[in-house]
Amino acid sequence: MVKIRLMRLGSKRNPHYRIVVVDARKKRSADYIEQLGYYDPRETVAEPLKLDAERAQHWLGQGAQPTDTVVRLLEQKGVEVPNVRVKRANAYRKRANAGA
Repeated sequence: MVKIRLMRLGSKRNPHYRIVVVDARKKRSADYIEQLGYYDPRETVAEPLKLDAERAQHWLGQGAQPTDTVVRLLEQKGVEVPNVRVKRANAYRKRANAGA
């Protein structure tokens, strides 16, 4: 199975992530198939989220499964996400908001 997930970079307490397409059996920082973009949660650069939406849509069409965090990032960039994953992500958000 192919997944779209985050690959952590950066030093201790200074995370930076690449959004990558990778075989699900590989470790977090292993070789990847393709890099789709990057994400800086600390917003230390002018553009904290950069994503190649066209390639992301291609991989989603090929059956790649995004993680919940990547679903949220894809939605921020306006990428159409398969319904199964959106339902799961929305259910998580509803649970989190109900407990608060």
